[in-house]
Amino acid sequence: MPESRPPEVDRQAASERAVAARRERAGLKMDVATRVLTPQGLLRRALADPESAAGAMRVTEFLTAIPAVGTTKRDRILAELGISPVKRLGGLGSRQRAVLAGYLDAHWPEPTPRGNRSRLLVLAGPTAVGKGTVATYIRQNNPEIHLSISATTRPPRPGEVDGEHYYFVDDAEFDRLIADGELLEWALVHNRYRYGTPRGPIQAALDRGEAVLLEIDLQGARQVRAAQPDAALIFLAPPSWAELVNRLVGRGTEDDEERARRLRTARTELRAQDEFDYLIVNADVAEAARAVVEVLRGDHR
Repeated sequence: MPESRPPEVDRQAASERAVAARRERAGLKMDVATRVLTPQGLLRRALADPESAAGAMRVTEFLTAIPAVGTTKRDRILAELGISPVKRLGGLGSRQRAVLAGYLDAHWPEPTPRGNRSRLLVLAGPTAVGKGTVATYIRQNNPEIHLSISATTRPPRPGEVDGEHYYFVDDAEFDRLIADGELLEWALVHNRYRYGTPRGPIQAALDRGEAVLLEIDLQGARQVRAAQPDAALIFLAPPSWAELVNRLVGRGTEDDEERARRLRTARTELRAQDEFDYLIVNADVAEAARAVVEVLRGDHR
């Protein structure tokens, strides 16, 4: 009796599904490697849906996606935790899930909110993540929150208005602001232009009892933490590394060389998210803005 074979169209469809699944797993590993996604976040996805790309990922792939974990360290971790290297994340038993989650929390802890925060919120994140778009949405829908306007030496982009999006100043005026102590923080961003936060309007708003939102870069966030330790720091992350690249390319405001340089910077910025009190993913502008406002109200988890 002749051996039956699946129709050619079925085999082709199965092959395409397999390729798509490998690409999705590769994207997830890239997200963990670039710190767009925490290892705990990937593990939660896998356990929530064992049939997903995350659930189908072998534990060996998962561990080596974590920065600084090579094959030798991976094998040592698996032996220590008593997890077989052939296991898939979605197929881990309850004990294995618990010990793996505990190991991740002990070695790569996720950001945890600190108590006694002030009404000064700092929103930072990598280039092209959408900080300005989220901040603008908050300003339009939550007028009770004072949105700080930064000073910058870079020229305006199409559609940007002086005094609304930024205070556009020349280098001499920026030097004066620094010399006179009028900036809460300032930084040279992407080795090209300087950005800074005028101190006066922020203090005036805080004195009036208003909440203040600063939309700044990583360097500036660190300076604010040093100057005002009770400020609440929020890290805005992209839903994936691929989406971050798409957003940077899609806005079309940089040439190829500048885009490549900004992506290199973004990799460094993503590694700094553990310095922040809250992590919010900007997959949807309205949802991300709502989460930022919830931080102010003390409702975000």
